[in-house]
Amino acid sequence: MRIEPGRSAETDREFTEFYLAHAPGLLRTAWLLTGDAVRAEELVQAVCVRAYSRWSHIRRGDALAYVRRMLVNARIDGWRANRREHLVPAPPERGVPDAALTSVDHRDELRRALLDLSPRQRQVIALRYFHGLSNEEIARDLAISTGTVKSTLSRGLAQLRSTAPFTTAGRER
Repeated sequence: MRIEPGRSAETDREFTEFYLAHAPGLLRTAWLLTGDAVRAEELVQAVCVRAYSRWSHIRRGDALAYVRRMLVNARIDGWRANRREHLVPAPPERGVPDAALTSVDHRDELRRALLDLSPRQRQVIALRYFHGLSNEEIARDLAISTGTVKSTLSRGLAQLRSTAPFTTAGRER
């Protein structure tokens, strides 16, 4: 095994443990941000390569929050560069990386509804409902105020409710 200068076997082991523990959640977040399983994998891979190069700095604090923020920033950078998004269905063998999403009968409608949200709304909704973060944690991760998180979440959910017919399915009004 060849270790790069300044890297130790201990650093490699720590990063590997971090990656194995958190890759599924990062992939789920990336899928929610991109709407495409392949682009989500590419995004996670690119972010993890960058995180590894800064691991000695990242591991001192909340490494998961730092890497999640890197993921969101990388997605924003990609969105700015392309300005157009086309969500495509996930390949059947991969499916959606979360059991909660696979139970949704109208997965295509969910993708379209998420595409209609602004990138910031998608980020806040993904962090809140798919990672279970509090408003304060989301504000810290995205470097925005708690009030911005609340208003973004409220507007995003209102837009989802108005455009996604599956949100009221099975419920009586």
